[in-house]
Amino acid sequence: MINTVNIEKKEIYSSRSHAAASAGNGNGDKLGESLQSVFERALESHGPEHTAQLLEKLADQLRTTPRLSAGLTTPYVNTILPEQQAPFPGDRAIERRIKSFIRWNAMAMVVKANSTTNVGGHIASFASSATLYEVAQNHFFRGATENFPGDIVYFQGHAAPGMYARAYLEGRIDDRQLQNFRQELAEGGGLSSYPHPYLMPEFWQFPTVSMGLGPVMSLYQARFNRYLQARGLVNWKEEPKVWAFLGDGESDEPESLGAITLAARENLDNLIWVVNCNLQRLDGPVRGNGKIIQELEGLFRGAGWNVIKVIWGTEWDDIIKRDKSGLLLKRFEECVDGDYQKYIVEPGSYTRQHFFGKYPELLELVTHLSDEQISKLLRGGHDVRKVYAAYKSAMNHKGQPTVVLAKTVKGYGLGEAGEGKNISHQQKKMNEKELREFRARFDIPLTDDVIADMPFYRPPADSPEMKYLLGQRKKLGGFVPARIVRPVTLDVPKLDQFTELVKGTPREVSTTMAFGRLLSLMLQHKGLKKHLVPIIPDEARTFGLDTLFSEIGIYSPKGQLYEPVDRHTLSYYHEAKDGQILEEGISETGAMSSFLAAGTSYATHGVPMVPFYIYYSMFGPQRVGDLFWLAGDIRAKGFLLGATSGRTTLNGEGLQHQDGHSLLHASTIPTCLPYDPAFGYELAVIVTDGLRRMYVEQEDIFYYLAVYNDNHPMPAMAAGCEDGILKGLYKFKPGVEDKKIKAHIFGSGSIMQSALKAQEILAEKYGVSADVWSATSYKLLRTDAIRCQRWNMLHPTQPPQKSYVETLLAKETGVFVSVSDNIRTVADQIAPWVPGGLFTLGTDGFGRSDTRERLRRFFGVDVQSTVIGTLYALAEKGQIGRDVVEQAIKDLGVNSEKIQPQIV
Repeated sequence: MINTVNIEKKEIYSSRSHAAASAGNGNGDKLGESLQSVFERALESHGPEHTAQLLEKLADQLRTTPRLSAGLTTPYVNTILPEQQAPFPGDRAIERRIKSFIRWNAMAMVVKANSTTNVGGHIASFASSATLYEVAQNHFFRGATENFPGDIVYFQGHAAPGMYARAYLEGRIDDRQLQNFRQELAEGGGLSSYPHPYLMPEFWQFPTVSMGLGPVMSLYQARFNRYLQARGLVNWKEEPKVWAFLGDGESDEPESLGAITLAARENLDNLIWVVNCNLQRLDGPVRGNGKIIQELEGLFRGAGWNVIKVIWGTEWDDIIKRDKSGLLLKRFEECVDGDYQKYIVEPGSYTRQHFFGKYPELLELVTHLSDEQISKLLRGGHDVRKVYAAYKSAMNHKGQPTVVLAKTVKGYGLGEAGEGKNISHQQKKMNEKELREFRARFDIPLTDDVIADMPFYRPPADSPEMKYLLGQRKKLGGFVPARIVRPVTLDVPKLDQFTELVKGTPREVSTTMAFGRLLSLMLQHKGLKKHLVPIIPDEARTFGLDTLFSEIGIYSPKGQLYEPVDRHTLSYYHEAKDGQILEEGISETGAMSSFLAAGTSYATHGVPMVPFYIYYSMFGPQRVGDLFWLAGDIRAKGFLLGATSGRTTLNGEGLQHQDGHSLLHASTIPTCLPYDPAFGYELAVIVTDGLRRMYVEQEDIFYYLAVYNDNHPMPAMAAGCEDGILKGLYKFKPGVEDKKIKAHIFGSGSIMQSALKAQEILAEKYGVSADVWSATSYKLLRTDAIRCQRWNMLHPTQPPQKSYVETLLAKETGVFVSVSDNIRTVADQIAPWVPGGLFTLGTDGFGRSDTRERLRRFFGVDVQSTVIGTLYALAEKGQIGRDVVEQAIKDLGVNSEKIQPQIV
């Protein structure tokens, strides 16, 4: 807040009048006059000191009042007054030298990489945020120990070179790795471009460079930490803090700010955000005509956060204190971010003339400063004292999450090469003159004869800098970032514990219902129960999982402060402090973030959790595909269930809800195992094996399961099919043996019923013996085939390997037809390895609202279309006449002129 001791009464009124008018519901003038009168009397009676204290108390009360407008902001000065600052406990001189070495190495690694390649990289983001990170590294980030999991830090992705440069000083990264920045395939290996745990599994914890994902993940991670505590799964003496570093431009991503009310609603004071407000995004100012810091302050305050602004460095304190007119505050408010960016690239004389020079009284405040001194007036985010005070306050704050809005300069220290310029984000090269200036500015001990080579610099091991750096990290428990996995094996159920599903039932049920029963059985397993994390985005009743509400409860840190309207029912909406279900409301982004927090708990906290996230399948990878892809990078484990799957199985909902392509999306993720089971026993086999692979064998994989809401009989599992279920294909029901004409139909999901009925018609009416196969995973079949193909290509003189699908089908004769409730491309993944090729029926095109029967006829995946498709494939091979196909079209009542589902 502004130091109101130094503001005349007219300026006190002026600075507050806008907020008062906004809060006055049309009576702003009267309210303003009333406040002015009160302030004048207070000033006359008690003086400026007492009045300032009164204003501070009133402002504090206003901030905690629910009726506040989300746009309420405080003056454009530091939140923490100089006299309120916690004293800086470190050695500023040594810390500056350490930070300077890190700056040099971060710059050198990017520039060196681009001197011989075009691999890119970023200098400017870390240059602006170096102080923000270094203060935290030297004084706040706690590393993992035997008894403490370590603080959780989401580093801003574009600042990765700075993290590598610090790790180099710490001895965790060597010269060769720095030399091979963004050249991971170079001899001896290199460093990944951004934070990627999949590529550097002992270093990075969280992928963050797809902007917006780090912030939203941090929110749900902080909440998940509280979930673990509430359920008694962890017993920390000290609670880890969750830190997220993001840029002001990144705040425009809807994922960044879309869920911030959750953190305040659940009082997540274990969460600290640091927004690097360098006022620039990739191409220009974030808010050239406005103030991003003020905008963010209003948003966060309105959402219930504790906001700490770090705008001006220590050198400004005296200037602000000596301002008796209030014009400095007014000038701060008048200038927009485009102005502040201009002041950075121009000399001090320009700032003197255009900033201070607008009002003669302001010029008097800086007459004692040279133009050079004016140009060096620091922004708060570059001042270790201001940053430390903000972090210390954030660490101690209770009851609310905290956001630190730190004003910095993008490309700080790059000088003419890009400091404060629109081009700075893409800056990745520097000439020798610019390197010399950088060296001089940060006192890097390198001589002229080597400067052009940009050697990396690490002080001697016994130097004061190295002793200090390593000593501070030792005090704080260890290095950050670091991903430390101590494998914990879970007691998981075997298949024989799901006898109910293995034996099948003549009663018609859906695979979604089968999953519900499977989950209930897992919740009865002593070794697994407490590790299960059911995640549902406000669709539990749709999926038949509402019975779990009263059984295991919905997690809520406040418990249940009301009596639910359905309390008299068996499946009433039951919230509990130790509830097990994460019911995320209508937020697939939030639910997926919870899945990631739970799915990585084995690495983050050493507590393996098993998330089962079930949702409308259309709103999975299509809606939050970036988070699905990230699940692979972050090495998440667990099960994603795309319920109400299929473009025709979900009938009435129409185009926006009918999914036929999520299996293809899931197939693109290297560590994702997508399955499309048709029966309850297949689901049980897949889940049982998945639990073994992830939580016993410690594989870093996750599963996507398509489950449907179409009821049909569930058969018993035949002997010997378990291996085929897991590999992706097995023969479910052989055709009639006495038929000469042979065909094979691959069925999946609910459309397996079309294949089975088509099998009967083909045998009875057309003399075709069709084997029906259950295709549970085309992606796994394809992956295996590609693996063999690659081996054969690279070992041309060795006996060729054969993939599972080639071996399985090698002795089969006849045509092969695939039918599913997905687009044809899903099945076509294996077409090159099917003898004679694969004829595919699928649901390409936009969905419609109608009955299942009409939809399946429309897309050509109903029983009749499956029969016709099989006959057509046979005719194409010359095994039957084309007139047989034409007659079948008439016999089966299919309109050959019906409209095409595809638009183009």
